Amino acid sequence: MQTHVHHALTLAINDSAGPGLVMRTLIVASVVGVVLIAWFVLRGYRD
Repeated sequence: MQTHVHHALTLAINDSAGPGLVMRTLIVASVVGVVLIAWFVLRGYRD
C-alpha cells in the first residue's frame, strides 16, 4: 500500500504538464459533486 501512495505522490509532483494528478482528481471530484448536488436540488423542485 505504501508503494501505491508513494507512486501517486511521485506522479503528482513530477507531472510538469499542467496541474498534478492530485489537483486533477480534486477538480474532477468537485465537478461531479456539484453536478450531483444540482441534480438532487432540481429534482426536489420538480414536485
